[in-house]
Amino acid sequence: MTATSRTGGQILVDQLTLHGVDHIFCVPGESYLAALDALHDAKINITVCRQEGGAAMMAEAYGKLTGRPGICFVTRGPGATNASPGIHIAKQDSTPMILFVGQIERGMREREAFQELDYRAAFGPLAKWATEVDDPARFPEIVSRAFHVATSGRPGPVVIALPEDVLTEMASVADAPRYQVIETHPGPAQMAELQKLLHGAKKPVALLGGSRWSEAAVQSFVRFAERFELPVACTFRRQMLFPADHASYIGDLGLGVNPKLLARIKEADLVLLVGGRLSEVPSQAYTLLDIPAPRQTLVHVHPDSSELGRVYAPHLAINASPVAFTAALEGVQPPASLPWSESTRTAHADYLAWSDPSSIRVPGPLQMGELMAHLRKVLPADTIFCNGAGNFATWVHRFWPFREYGTQLAPTSGSMGYGVPAGVGAKRLRPDSPVVVFAGDGDFLMNGQEFATAVQYDLPILVILLDNGMYGTIRMHQEREYPGRVSATMLQNPDFAAYARAFGGYGERIEMTEDFAPALQRALTSGKPAILHCILDPEAITPSMSLSAIREKALEAKK
Repeated sequence: MTATSRTGGQILVDQLTLHGVDHIFCVPGESYLAALDALHDAKINITVCRQEGGAAMMAEAYGKLTGRPGICFVTRGPGATNASPGIHIAKQDSTPMILFVGQIERGMREREAFQELDYRAAFGPLAKWATEVDDPARFPEIVSRAFHVATSGRPGPVVIALPEDVLTEMASVADAPRYQVIETHPGPAQMAELQKLLHGAKKPVALLGGSRWSEAAVQSFVRFAERFELPVACTFRRQMLFPADHASYIGDLGLGVNPKLLARIKEADLVLLVGGRLSEVPSQAYTLLDIPAPRQTLVHVHPDSSELGRVYAPHLAINASPVAFTAALEGVQPPASLPWSESTRTAHADYLAWSDPSSIRVPGPLQMGELMAHLRKVLPADTIFCNGAGNFATWVHRFWPFREYGTQLAPTSGSMGYGVPAGVGAKRLRPDSPVVVFAGDGDFLMNGQEFATAVQYDLPILVILLDNGMYGTIRMHQEREYPGRVSATMLQNPDFAAYARAFGGYGERIEMTEDFAPALQRALTSGKPAILHCILDPEAITPSMSLSAIREKALEAKK
């Protein structure tokens, strides 16, 4: 584009447009009014949020679902620090995201001006890159770099501070070319070595994780797994990377994992880890594989070379994105015989038994096993499930069969309060897909105000809110470590059904199992954002153990 004189705010918005941005999540602020003015005439959708943490999490959810950077705008100082949980999620979850933050004028720096903050220092440890724009003529360069950094190698968040006077200053500068995601491809010799290792294996297993996948990449790996009858597991909160109803699927490496799955991985002679890092949760606190040299032959495929050998020393390291690697798998040929075929069938049967909710019984009149069985019966495969952090999430991860790519939004960082904003972001992006948010009582109120955003934009998300009157995960750990000494984990909650109605949504309170199915139908047909306030017995802390049983076991161990 020919250089013309524009305000910094207009140059910035023009860069976003040419890089393909179609949606922005924000909380407005006077520190970036010039950018808001430029957005007035741009063909970019804007979702106005109620708190910066929710806005940042919506942008992160956008990045998870699309593979493109989610864009978030917040104001300076407290607006930026409120957004920091979303940045942390994007970093740990390897999600492309760009946060634009308003900033004081350049001439006021280092006087501790109103809401002044050094964003390079504040966000440097959280982001892949944190910077500040000093000259409006550099917007094309800096925004282009931000898109490349956010999407290259291991994706992650970028933070860009926008001094108020830089946004209003005029400059003449040409636009940058549109960014392109840089792929890393495996070499022919590496794929030949992989084929050789597979031909020599007796008990192989594949583990899928990380980001930079696509629907096509998932289907390519499905075809590879079918040809090899290879057992496939997904890592923590990455279950949408392989269909649960496929004969090769053997479960997920999360919290409360199937002991039979762990045993199979420990007994494997070849582990093919694609896309993931096998960090603390999926590695079961770094006990699944020996560090630094795993006992199993490890083939590690990752788009960022700095992750290869960082924790585990692989036998074969392949620096490639999942998209490029799975495309190359089409040329890898199976051996004449597959000695692990029967084991794969057994492992899939073990997964089916572990994930069957029909046999689960918990204390209290509300039976979560039956609720999950009903959801499996009535909800379609393209339903997007969203959740934050807490024991309640186990019901989704263990008992909902993820069958399609792009249907899971959950923070591998373990951040509470993620589910509602993620649900709003998902419904804004995919209005025709059902969106279900699972939330705990403590989890919901960390960003529950974004239910108002769902109402404002007429987004009929469904929130299934499990209320046990406490921070359940922490209470569970208290009972394990300090049995009977309850401290700082009890909660007094509002009427969440009334909360939903107060915002203009639909709400019902559910105390009995038999009340759930008709309430669900009413919520789905209401056409409104809805909350089903489900009262869960505090004893029903996990699908397999009550709170009292955990306490008694801990007390016995201390004798």
